[in-house]
Amino acid sequence: MRIVVFSAFMVMPFYWLCLFNHVFVVSGLCLDDQRSLLLQLKNNITLPWAYRSSSRLKSWNASDDCCRWMGVTCDTEGHVTALDLSGESISGGFDDSSVIFSLQHLQELNLASNNFNSIIPSGFNKLDKLTYLNLSYAGFVGQIPIEISQLTRLVTLDISCLSYLTGQELKLENPNLQKLVQNLTSIRQLYLDGVSIKVPGHEWCSAFLLLRDLQELSMSHCNLSGPLDPSLATLKNLSVIVLDQNNLSSPVPDTFSHLKNLTILSLVYCGLHGTFPQGIFSIGSLSVIDISFNYNLQGVFPDFPRNSSLQILRVSNTSFSGAFPNSIGNMRNLFELDFSYCQFNGTLPNSLSNLTELSYLDLSFNNFTGQMPSLGRAKNLTHLDLSHNGLSGAIPSSHFEGLDNLVSIGLGYNSINGSIPSSLFTLTRLQRILLSHNQFGQLDEVTNVSSSKLNTLDLSSNRLSGSFPTFILQLEALSILQLSSNKFNGSMHLDNILVLRNLTTLDLSYNNLSVKVNVTNVSSSSFPSIINLILASCNLKTFPGFLRNQSRLATLDLSDNHIQGTVPNWIWKLQILESLNISHNLLTHFEGPFQNLSSHLLYLDLHQNKLPGPVPVFPRNMLYFDLSSNKFSSIIPRDFGNYMSFTFFLSLSNNTLSGSIPDSLCNALYLKVLDLSNNNISGTIPSCLMMTSGTLEVLNLKNNNLSSPIPNTVTVSCGLWTLNLHGNQLDGPIPKSLTYCSKLEVLDLGSNQITGGFPCFLKEIPRLRVLVLRNNKFQGSPKCLKVNMTWEMLQIVDIAFNNFSGKLPREYFTTWKRNIKGNKEEAGLKFIEKQITSFGSGLYYRDSITVISKGQKMELVKILTIFTSIDFSSNHFDGPIPEELMDWKELHVLNLSNNALSGKIPSSIGNMRQLESLDLSQNSLSGEIPVQLASLSFLSYLNLSFNHLMGKIPTSTQLQSFPASSFEGNDGLDGPPLTKNPDHKEQEVLPQQECGSFAWAEMRCFHMQYLRLWDPSGSTSAYSPISTYPVLNHLQPHNPVDAFTFANR
Repeated sequence: MRIVVFSAFMVMPFYWLCLFNHVFVVSGLCLDDQRSLLLQLKNNITLPWAYRSSSRLKSWNASDDCCRWMGVTCDTEGHVTALDLSGESISGGFDDSSVIFSLQHLQELNLASNNFNSIIPSGFNKLDKLTYLNLSYAGFVGQIPIEISQLTRLVTLDISCLSYLTGQELKLENPNLQKLVQNLTSIRQLYLDGVSIKVPGHEWCSAFLLLRDLQELSMSHCNLSGPLDPSLATLKNLSVIVLDQNNLSSPVPDTFSHLKNLTILSLVYCGLHGTFPQGIFSIGSLSVIDISFNYNLQGVFPDFPRNSSLQILRVSNTSFSGAFPNSIGNMRNLFELDFSYCQFNGTLPNSLSNLTELSYLDLSFNNFTGQMPSLGRAKNLTHLDLSHNGLSGAIPSSHFEGLDNLVSIGLGYNSINGSIPSSLFTLTRLQRILLSHNQFGQLDEVTNVSSSKLNTLDLSSNRLSGSFPTFILQLEALSILQLSSNKFNGSMHLDNILVLRNLTTLDLSYNNLSVKVNVTNVSSSSFPSIINLILASCNLKTFPGFLRNQSRLATLDLSDNHIQGTVPNWIWKLQILESLNISHNLLTHFEGPFQNLSSHLLYLDLHQNKLPGPVPVFPRNMLYFDLSSNKFSSIIPRDFGNYMSFTFFLSLSNNTLSGSIPDSLCNALYLKVLDLSNNNISGTIPSCLMMTSGTLEVLNLKNNNLSSPIPNTVTVSCGLWTLNLHGNQLDGPIPKSLTYCSKLEVLDLGSNQITGGFPCFLKEIPRLRVLVLRNNKFQGSPKCLKVNMTWEMLQIVDIAFNNFSGKLPREYFTTWKRNIKGNKEEAGLKFIEKQITSFGSGLYYRDSITVISKGQKMELVKILTIFTSIDFSSNHFDGPIPEELMDWKELHVLNLSNNALSGKIPSSIGNMRQLESLDLSQNSLSGEIPVQLASLSFLSYLNLSFNHLMGKIPTSTQLQSFPASSFEGNDGLDGPPLTKNPDHKEQEVLPQQECGSFAWAEMRCFHMQYLRLWDPSGSTSAYSPISTYPVLNHLQPHNPVDAFTFANR
């Protein structure tokens, strides 16, 4: 994808054609008064000293014929008729008194590309013979003078500027656009790019209706507003329309299809919407269409006419959709095609091979499927990007034979398999090969590649196997080499890369390689000057010693290795180092004091090691800091937060830190994620910490010893996405100020001593997905007065082990819409996650949660958006199971055990087609087991024990596959799997021991045995856990391999 910076420059071929037509021819002898005026002009002009020797004005010599001076043209009588002083860097000497206005015979004046930094003089009305006036990009500011409107012979007027970049505005207010052009009835080319013209669409469009000869109109970056008026199409001679970067916010009129002379149409970034008229594509004269970056503009392609004149077609970053017509091959003059970031689908037609003039092809970020067609006839192709689609199949090596001009190819993020075409490595001009995230399985050795100009090779995230491909070491121009996440095996001696003298980025992570460094024989200075080195999961045992003298090293990732012992001091003295990841190793201590850190260090990840002692101090410019899962055992320093001026992520979780949370953390103004979970921190939650929730998005204080109420200091600017206070000793009510957190998705307050009734006010949080209140001291009915309030997104509700009582709130089960309607738009494996930064491949924070399912305690280390669970167990609910609950078609886990529910199990339970775990034990349910229960094909755990059920267990169903313990304690039940011994006593059935698993989740499982009696107080003593396990909440990259891979620097 190419981002257009100065899209108006696409018409420059026309512009410069006009300009170069005015390389003026000498005619006649210069008159004395003309020579005198020109010499006076030269003396008055201010030039920077550095430009004086190179200026064309140097040729202006009094002893020569002035008509032969550079930039001067005369008529046959010796009058100066054309003057070109463009590009002279003139910075002064041009005002109302300028002698230019005495050159009465001037017909053409070009002052473009200078640096006057002044207003446009008002004397132009004296030059009434002007037909060509170019003041573009000359540094003029302020109001355009009315006198220009008196130049009635003007054919070409260019007052373009870059005021939208410089901040010094050139504007048309008084006079306005209409007054400027009302007398310019001969105008054919009008360029006003960058001039501030703040008028609505009907005004500026109607201003041009009298300019019947207008051919070229360019007004990009003019602060124009819409709509585009259909009347503009009455200007039948229009051949160029450039209106980029204006907030037109309108459809493109169908009348534009009637502009039969149109050659260039550029409407980039105009906020266009609606459907783009198909007829425009059929205009025979069109050579350029650029409507990119109009995100809401829809359209489909028609059948393209034969022998189309189109040369450039850009519709990137729009909502164009549909399949490519086979007639796209009719555009045989096309040399640039950019359809990136659209919604196209279907297969790529073979007729693309007819585009023999094609030089640039970008179809990335669409939904194309099928095989890649051959483009072997496009001999001029330099750029090819088909990445981020659904292409599949193998690519014959012949597809790329003969593409000798190819410079860059991107096929990443598809499903292409087979061998990587060896012909790619023989293309002598090819510089970039980007094939990551595919299913390529083979990379053959290639010979004769020493003349290759390849500087970037990215084959990461494929299925390549075997030993390290040695031919890569012959690619002498190689700068970036990324082979991560494949299946390469064997040993790789890092000193072999010495031959790649230009190498700056090397990524061999997550293969089966054992990377070795011959420390004794390889001098540090003989290595290439590496900038990014990523050797995660490369079976390293020690820190590579050559790194100590890598003065340009900016990114170092040695995570997931077997490095033991000491973190060396020299690593902190790499002065340009910005990102260091040495997590998931066996490091036990620092060498000497942890000080003198690189002042440039921004990202530091030390998590999952065995580092002990106090929490180390780090530079104030740190952005990302992760010390979690170590053995740090000190208090958090009181001034700790003062060192986090720019930090957005801080995790000290899973250590043995003690003491209190320092108030200085409230000084970390940019902090998005604060994770102090699983420590021994005590005291209270600082009230100021809740007040900083305008920037804070994740606050995880889970499993500590915090006490006192939760501060009721949340502000209206709350930006919290996750609040996890599970497993502390917090008391008091839930603060009502939490309702300010409208973005809150995960709220876990379980296992505390929080009191009060059901927090109905939380229904004011519309995006809530996870609500955990289990094991607290809540009481009363959970019924709320405002039954019309809904949780649209709620998917996990856990209020178990409280003192809630009364009937199950049937109103909730009709207003929690997500579980009734399902969530088809979230099909597939998507997790509840928060993007913390878009840097690199993006960093994401993913929550974890503990659920009771299938009779066991399970740790969901990632929460799928399609996973749903209700746990109302171990309360005092009575009455029947509401029929409304049976409408929850997407529910996976339902636990109503250990209550006083009565009545029958509703036969409509068969509606819950996704149910996998059902626990109704320890209630007073009666009647027969409904046969519809047997229709739940996904049900893998069932517990109906200790109720008053009767009758025969339905036979010839999967209910017989459950153990007898699922039905025991119901004296009126009989039939398999229950058996009676001779004394008519139930046999003792062992509890289920095996760990169930869901096909849709990644879990850690722990066996948890239920006692047959339950404590009405809701005490957790009713459970007898065998073991517990700390929850690891970690920042997750979208691609875990890429979290610290910043290769494209």
